[in-house]
Amino acid sequence: MSVTALTGRPGLGRLKAVRAPLYPICLALAVLVVAAAVLAPWLAPYDPNGVDLGNALAGPSAGHPFGVDAAGRDTLSRLLLGARTSLLGPLGVVAFSTVAGVAVGVVAAWRGGWLDSVLSRSTELVFAFPGMLLAILIVSVQGEGLLAPVIALAIAYLPYVGRLTRSLVLAERTRPYVAAHQVQGHSALQICLRHVVPNIAPVVLAQSTINFGYALMDLAGLSFLGLGVPALTPDWGRAVFDGQTAIQHGYPLSAVLPCALIVLTVVAFNVVGERWADRVARRER
Repeated sequence: MSVTALTGRPGLGRLKAVRAPLYPICLALAVLVVAAAVLAPWLAPYDPNGVDLGNALAGPSAGHPFGVDAAGRDTLSRLLLGARTSLLGPLGVVAFSTVAGVAVGVVAAWRGGWLDSVLSRSTELVFAFPGMLLAILIVSVQGEGLLAPVIALAIAYLPYVGRLTRSLVLAERTRPYVAAHQVQGHSALQICLRHVVPNIAPVVLAQSTINFGYALMDLAGLSFLGLGVPALTPDWGRAVFDGQTAIQHGYPLSAVLPCALIVLTVVAFNVVGERWADRVARRER
């Protein structure tokens, strides 16, 4: 029997065959990037802020595999240390938005009534403000640094997690185990923390993994605009901004490499998150 007959769609089997090896590759890439960020101080061959103007814009060599930037700083060292900042910021965004979003979604779905209406309208109000615009506003008031953009983007991402959690909890409330625990006299807090939240955790985790990639891209964009980390802090978005001078002089590696790392990391986390979401959906069927 042909693949088309099995799937019901021409070419779907070939598409799945192409996508099949993509997940392990992206998972390995995500693990590699995280490991590099954790081990960066031991892997970096030079001080990321060590300036050598006499060697500025030098190309790849045995001592500097990826060359040096316009300030004479080793590109490899700055990319390795920059992985820490570039991943720590999105992790803060995802952690705060997930915890707060789950809390808002659970309360809204479980309590219902006027409280559900107030929380739902509040999250919809946040949707009216683009995350980047909110981050720019807060950074312009607080000054450059990682904390302000993280808080701003966490607020912007909170409604996505909140709305997802609310819909999941509304579905969980109709399941027999909830009524059984209520009959046994368990409080709403006990039922939610011990049973409801663990049951919806895989779906929320998959969504948070996807959010991580988007948060990484947003924070890199803010750093490129000079609204993220301070100038001397290694960061992929800041490295793209600093590398503009090198591009003008015909040495694009210091700008192209951080761009490639941002794109590949975002794609890796998005593919991993989508695969986890697909697995959860298939299991629930």
